[in-house]
Amino acid sequence: MIKRLLRLAVLLGGLSAGWSIYFAVTPLQLPDTPYGFTLKHGSSLRSVARQLVDAGILKEPWSFTVLVRVLGKAGELKAGNYYLENNPTPLQLFHMITRGDVSQSEIALIEGWNFRRMRQALNEHEAIRHDSAQMSEADILEKIGASETVAEGLFFPDTYYFSSGMSDLGILRRAYQAMQKRLAGAWEERDPLLPYNTPYEALIMASIIEKETGQASERPMIAGVFINRLRINMRLQTDPTVIYGLGDSFDGNLRRADLLADTSYNTYTRSGLPPGPIAMPGWGSIQAAVHPATTKALYFVGKGNGTHKFSSSLEEHNLAVARYQLNRKSGAKN
Repeated sequence: MIKRLLRLAVLLGGLSAGWSIYFAVTPLQLPDTPYGFTLKHGSSLRSVARQLVDAGILKEPWSFTVLVRVLGKAGELKAGNYYLENNPTPLQLFHMITRGDVSQSEIALIEGWNFRRMRQALNEHEAIRHDSAQMSEADILEKIGASETVAEGLFFPDTYYFSSGMSDLGILRRAYQAMQKRLAGAWEERDPLLPYNTPYEALIMASIIEKETGQASERPMIAGVFINRLRINMRLQTDPTVIYGLGDSFDGNLRRADLLADTSYNTYTRSGLPPGPIAMPGWGSIQAAVHPATTKALYFVGKGNGTHKFSSSLEEHNLAVARYQLNRKSGAKN
């Protein structure tokens, strides 16, 4: 019996060694090439392996964990932003991470930017290869594997790191995938009984919240007001959607005539949500859209200092407008 157990142990050991060698030298199948990913500071070997799985680089974490332990460098994995030109083997990936061959260039995609402004930033970045410069919006969406037909709001605002010469399509793909992942997670954990039918509708609401306030603490309240309006079939009546619908014709001054000019994005003339997002919402706005504040407020008005006064009745709202807007226009102090 003991001899059989010893032979089995030797056999299993041989099989394990054989699998480790096969795994180490077999090229990985990346989601796309070139491809960038980030390893967080302070990560353990187990955490690094999990991050590589989450990034779509590894199918499972254990083989890479075993490989690193066998090579005796579990404590030498370096955090940073990495860029893969082609499909490396796990052994090549291991050497890259232990050497710290991190990328150097970066671009920040800012909350509240629309798709046109984001494309402008990509086109102006000298370290980026501008493959999409002459592409239509539809062409770009097809190239990055998006199923949507309109690009607005589909990209997660963040700082993206890359090696010089990376295609703008690669950055757009990463930003799109980041938004898909964030939005899916937020949708799964959303509050019950929200008046959204799809994650995309939550994204539309998040984009409106993003443009309505720069105060992080106010976002849930802004969301709560709009949720209340949707529930009673009251029009959203939000200026940022009107401005978006005006497009290039908007000169920076929103007039009463603009509020009456019907477009698909005019929430003064049309009920419900507009047909699509109006900007890139940040994580705070996405969270507010799916976790709005519980409030009776139906109105809000800017105080002139970046914050808002919230009201639950039209009478209260009109008094707030008189105090914070009409008096300010006439030069009176609040």
